[in-house]
Amino acid sequence: MGKSTELTAKHNMKDFGRLLTAMVTPFNNNGEVDFVQAKKLAKALLDSGSDGVVVSGSTGESATLTVAEKLKLFAEVKSAIGQQGIVIAGTGTYSTRDSIELTKEAEKIGVDGCLLVVPYYNKPVQEGIYQHFKTIAEATRLPCILYNVPSRTVANMALETVTRLCKIDNIIALKESSANYEQIAGIIEATGKDFMVYSGNDSDTLPIMSMGGYGAISVASHLVGLKIKQMINLYLAGDQNQAAQIHQDLIGLEKALFVVSNPIPIKYALNYLGMPVGKPRLPLTEADEKSKTFIKESLAHYHIDLPIKA
Repeated sequence: MGKSTELTAKHNMKDFGRLLTAMVTPFNNNGEVDFVQAKKLAKALLDSGSDGVVVSGSTGESATLTVAEKLKLFAEVKSAIGQQGIVIAGTGTYSTRDSIELTKEAEKIGVDGCLLVVPYYNKPVQEGIYQHFKTIAEATRLPCILYNVPSRTVANMALETVTRLCKIDNIIALKESSANYEQIAGIIEATGKDFMVYSGNDSDTLPIMSMGGYGAISVASHLVGLKIKQMINLYLAGDQNQAAQIHQDLIGLEKALFVVSNPIPIKYALNYLGMPVGKPRLPLTEADEKSKTFIKESLAHYHIDLPIKA
């Protein structure tokens, strides 16, 4: 298939929007998934700037969710927001076979796309990463977002591997959390304007957009989604100075939300602000007292966009 045909196929796929929230998974006091609260949170996120949500990603504690919990989360969140927003299902694991099965089930539920993380723990070489994603993409009609986060997976997905994968019709985007600006700039240049590169680190959103990136899959948008959306829109409108000012203003909050392993800080912040999402699941623990103080002091400096009583 020629490049022009591939780009046309990608261009005709659903637009995911510029700002997606990597949504936390709420748990109740017994540590079980709180599906009612998940639906409430998803709707609140759409009301505060997000174009959609990623369900059961890293922030959603996918590593400790069962397959049954993931599938019910996909269904409940999609039923709650319907066509008002995008639902991306985190279906990637370190097992290609398991990822295919989960992706197929998510497709039956009616999600809008899937997020596929670079396989973690087993440390594949680049050819293994390529074959993993190619095999999953060929097993589904869903649009696929690749996810490169070497701080969690150990394996980095190289520019050359992304360039190969972007030729597959339904691989339409990349969430980049490597913080390797040279690599990211090369990916954006090599893949062209119809392949969407999202920032996966809140502090990288404006720098990546300045290199031609598309938007953000954000954690901070739980709290300041309207502000992040404003920054993105200002940049797109050519007002780089004002966008840069918002970027600078948000640095303090972004530091607080990653003071310890994500999603420990954002879960504490949401609970503290009055949006109950429960404790993280072991092996993640609640924020320590020093981190709690840092997060609370940071929150005091920001207007919270999330409608807590939605």
